[in-house]
Amino acid sequence: MILREIQELIVTSLNLPDMTADDVDPDQRLFDGDGLGLDSIDALELGVALQERFKLNLKGRTEEVREHFETARSLANFVESELASPA
Repeated sequence: MILREIQELIVTSLNLPDMTADDVDPDQRLFDGDGLGLDSIDALELGVALQERFKLNLKGRTEEVREHFETARSLANFVESELASPA
């Protein structure tokens, strides 16, 4: 399940030692002060991890992709749609 992989990727790629994938609420905001509170460096690291793990090409698509980084669920939906679309 891609959502679970995204949750695990958030924890491992951002080196969050006090968290497990189960701690990442799929609907919790990733970059909001009320959410995980990630910053722009975390977004870059997570983007690289997504590209490597799912073989996505996100280069030059910053504005288009940014909206999908709201929650783990929105990221999973984005990855699923990218993987389903023809290259």
